[in-house]
Amino acid sequence: MSDTRSAAWDEYAQTKPQRRPTNARGESTWFNWTQYADHGPGAEVLALEPGETALDLGCGAGGNAAHLASLGMRAVGIDLSPKQLAKARDRWSDVDGMELHQGDALAYLAETYTVFDAIYSVFGAGWFSDPGLLLPIIHANLKPGGVFAMSQRPPIEGCYGCQASYIPRGPEEDPAVVKRWDYEPDLWVLILKEYGYVDVSASVIAPPPGTRRTGTLLVRGVQGG
Repeated sequence: MSDTRSAAWDEYAQTKPQRRPTNARGESTWFNWTQYADHGPGAEVLALEPGETALDLGCGAGGNAAHLASLGMRAVGIDLSPKQLAKARDRWSDVDGMELHQGDALAYLAETYTVFDAIYSVFGAGWFSDPGLLLPIIHANLKPGGVFAMSQRPPIEGCYGCQASYIPRGPEEDPAVVKRWDYEPDLWVLILKEYGYVDVSASVIAPPPGTRRTGTLLVRGVQGG
């Protein structure tokens, strides 16, 4: 685990507001793939049944994992940021079936003995990990027929592959540098197929009506056995 990355995401956590008590439908838990409230598909993307297991790579404050646990799944979350996990433990202390770990997603996947029914990343480790390292180890930790899905911002035209993001760390420190991987949807499809995923799809979810113009890239594949 990188202390620099952990500190960077701790700083980022301070800028993120707490999830609202309820969504527009009055629900106390819900699944959100996009950067917009009450928008886009939900947990059905993962094709899970009660009692099955899911792993959230970069779970942040835990809202998505808590929703799966409330539906009867066993939800495991991993995140680099202790401050984000503290938010999760405070907000979702009464949710059964939810397990949180602090650390690096690749390291966790390399060490766990659990084989999951679904693994997902929402603006998390799927975006900030080398797909050549992450996708094979996710495939190895999924049951045959299990779903991997990730969402992130779409790439900027002409800016593909490994890119750098600067995360502020305070007035007396240089910003932390974190790497992210950006590709067009069609290339994500080819990359997932290369690592043994089937029924692969990748598309950009349009933003909700209004002035916002940036959509959300959603990539999904199935463990091909």
